[in-house]
Amino acid sequence: MSKAAELAKMGEVLTNNQIGGRRNIVINGAMQIAQRATSSTGIGSAAGYFTCDRWKIHTAGTTAGRLTMAQSTDTPSGFANSVKLTCTTADTSIAAGEQLQLRTTFEGQDLQQLKKGTSDAEKLTVSFYVKGNASATYTCELYDADNTRHNGQEFSVTTSWTRVVLTYDGDTSGALDNDNGGSLNLTFILHAGSNLTGGTFSSNTWNTTTNQRVGDNQTSFFDSTDRTFFITGIQLEVGSAATPFEHRSFGEELTLCQRYYEVIFNGTFSTSDFSSYHPWVGMAQGSKSDQINYMPQFRVLKRVAGGTAINTTVSNGYEMYTYTTTKTSNTLGNSSNNMERENGLWWLGGSVTGVTEQSAWALRLKSTDCFLAIDCEL
Repeated sequence: MSKAAELAKMGEVLTNNQIGGRRNIVINGAMQIAQRATSSTGIGSAAGYFTCDRWKIHTAGTTAGRLTMAQSTDTPSGFANSVKLTCTTADTSIAAGEQLQLRTTFEGQDLQQLKKGTSDAEKLTVSFYVKGNASATYTCELYDADNTRHNGQEFSVTTSWTRVVLTYDGDTSGALDNDNGGSLNLTFILHAGSNLTGGTFSSNTWNTTTNQRVGDNQTSFFDSTDRTFFITGIQLEVGSAATPFEHRSFGEELTLCQRYYEVIFNGTFSTSDFSSYHPWVGMAQGSKSDQINYMPQFRVLKRVAGGTAINTTVSNGYEMYTYTTTKTSNTLGNSSNNMERENGLWWLGGSVTGVTEQSAWALRLKSTDCFLAIDCEL
């Protein structure tokens, strides 16, 4: 093969195949990771993270609309998972303040390459695969939380998987904070009242006017219980062109997600028979006569200290064990004051007595319903 042919072939590979990694700013854009659950019902009255990691359902106002969120295996070619939203209760009377968004939030320190707020601010390109039960139009928005600035564009949904590509102009106003706080949201607006729709929408324009955030052709996701919305392969990258989706390994994606949320243990991790064998999950230490401390080392350094400790109450589900003694409890005590970025502290207390300080114990589970996690989400 001649040198010219080799160079031509190299250009073809770069054009048609994945280019070097770390182009995609989005974490879990292929919806591989779902540490909390693979399905959650009755969503709509409050915001939260319910299934796929880093993807939050954001709500505002009071809506009667409800939905189910699930990690789905209905996908375009080349993907194993998507997020599926299904309207289960419709709301066709939309109050001014109502909102329903699917969004992910980025730390400011991960976005300095955007040069936002400078004269050479970079363009950004968002790409994703989407489909629904029927034709619809929604709004994809970049929202600068540090400076309350936003830029939206409409996109269309059909009954087949299609790839949407949207390029956003660089914003020469409003630099992003260089810290671990939430600076930029990538948001899919699926339902909105007049507080967002009442003005004259201008596509791909950075502005601060709240009622210009949503496109004129916006569909309400809550308009019918037939409504569904599938999305995957979400990529945000610097520049004016969309490159092929950057696939990362499951392990790498999980590690990135665990910076924000980590399951310490859950009862389903073992297939052992709980009636005859109690799987142990870690070592603990007697702290005082009526308390035993469990101090797990987190697998990944957390975004912040003081995260929210999540613990499920299970009747006599937790057991501290030594060779001669067992202590049981319905729950493990916790406090955000005891949560560092590297490790946390939970304790078995309450009715516990006769504990020797600095004695060694093993924490064991007596129920498959036991669950412990640390939440440091944006």
